[in-house]
Amino acid sequence: MKKLLLMIIALLLPLAEAGAVENLYTSEVVVANQGEDERNAAVPDALIQVLQKLSGQRELAFSPALDEALSNANRLLHSFRYKNLERTGSDGVMFRELRLVAQFRKSEIDRVVQQAGLPRWGQDRPPVQIWVVMDDGLNRQFKPVEFGYAWEAMENIAAMRGLSLIWPDLDEEELQLIDMGLVWGGFIDYLVERGAPHDGVAIVTIRRDGPFWALNWAVSNGAEKWSWRNSDQELMFALVDGIHQMTDRFAASNTIAASAQSEWSFDITIGGINSARDYAACLDYLGDLSLVTGVEVAGADPGRVHFVLQLNASPEHLPDVFSRGAMLYPSRVGSQYDYELLR
Repeated sequence: MKKLLLMIIALLLPLAEAGAVENLYTSEVVVANQGEDERNAAVPDALIQVLQKLSGQRELAFSPALDEALSNANRLLHSFRYKNLERTGSDGVMFRELRLVAQFRKSEIDRVVQQAGLPRWGQDRPPVQIWVVMDDGLNRQFKPVEFGYAWEAMENIAAMRGLSLIWPDLDEEELQLIDMGLVWGGFIDYLVERGAPHDGVAIVTIRRDGPFWALNWAVSNGAEKWSWRNSDQELMFALVDGIHQMTDRFAASNTIAASAQSEWSFDITIGGINSARDYAACLDYLGDLSLVTGVEVAGADPGRVHFVLQLNASPEHLPDVFSRGAMLYPSRVGSQYDYELLR
């Protein structure tokens, strides 16, 4: 049984690691065509996006290590492909957009992050459920369809920064049951009480103030709450700036400073692994953690797997990271780093 489990682990390891790498180590850049010169010019921009995702930084400070990485961005590339998207312009006209999708090598990029002295934003990032309500002077509407281009821009900027946005999936009857006055007032607790299924919730209220769009933001990550205002003559620009501010706050609340990063090797035993699916889910979760730069299997017993984690910060951060992820919980037996899969 033990030998069979180890064979299954060996077969699934590359697949689980590939799934863990795909998201934050991949970025998209608009290109004019699929030519080699166009791609070579776009890859450094794609690398900057990945470093922004991993660090949580809107602007990356110059350093020799960063300059060297950008100069050799193509060597850090794992794979690339292209995709066509249909976008909506501010005039409501649809247009097509070609994007280069670039995936970079996890181990190489982690090394760049350390050498460039960048912080590490935790990769356990629940999506943010975002509510947008607009007052046109007559009534208040939830996410008016005529501003679809602006909602798309919000999603694109959040994705570029490494944050997922989701919109409430409400039909007309459900919208009628929402107290729009409380939503307009920024009462996030009201939405949470109604069963908002995510740790992150944001309310954006929009109204006209002369030639400007005036926006109020109320945001919570489940542990902290923030509010601020911004405005612009262009609605899309105001929304994009607000998304940047929101991402800055989320990142700052769950970031390990560069000075706290190093190289650690740490043993951990995880129980409750009773199938190949359990193992793949566990490995995928571990590989996605911002502290973890590598995962090795040291051994296995029925229902339990012994891992060696390569960390970029002290293991003392692990309990807090695990508590955020809702995937593992401390075992009642063994050392403080014996865990069980959450059922």
